[in-house]
Amino acid sequence: MAGWIVIALILAFSIYRIKNTKLNRKIPLIGIISALMIVCMTIPIIPIAYHINLSVVAGIILGPAVAFISIFIVDLIIAMFGHGGITVVGLNTVVIGTEAFIGFYLFQLFMALIGRDSIMWSSGLAAVISLILSTSILIGVVYVSQINPEIVIGIEEEHPTEAANVGNVPNELVKGINIKSFAKTILILLGIGWILEGIITAFVIKYVSRVRPDLILPERA
Repeated sequence: MAGWIVIALILAFSIYRIKNTKLNRKIPLIGIISALMIVCMTIPIIPIAYHINLSVVAGIILGPAVAFISIFIVDLIIAMFGHGGITVVGLNTVVIGTEAFIGFYLFQLFMALIGRDSIMWSSGLAAVISLILSTSILIGVVYVSQINPEIVIGIEEEHPTEAANVGNVPNELVKGINIKSFAKTILILLGIGWILEGIITAFVIKYVSRVRPDLILPERA
């Protein structure tokens, strides 16, 4: 519920920010970027349990405000495909939207510091740093929840009626997750994914800057 409330506020602010912009140019971009994100998010890289988000690509091309709207649409659609769930769409959008938000401003900062000839380095670094920060938020959310997924899943398999309401699960069975082990596992596995997504982001932004430089260099909402 907290995730849904936060993302509702962010979406309201985003819609307010873009109401005076020329949406006729951005609506097709929202459709294209959202479609690409859906495809990438539903194809896992099995060895490292990772999928490409393209969130920073969305942030750079659409701008942080429009990117949040696009990411919400994507999360809602893939939740209907069984990738995640409706109840966590808000949290997922906050985490992934943070990548787009931070990635946009880091890209702008690196471009200003290094120069416009550094589009690949600026976008790649922006993607990697954004993913590190969003993963930190993910770990924080899991820590705050204080529920061990393995225990809850085990209860669901053995006692489905009991698992229907987590509040009815005995306290001795719902123990806090070992956040250190969880964080280590996540950081090791996702570290490879960050580098891979940074490289993909760099090439995508470089390509777009060549064919449509007006989508990359101007300031966005």
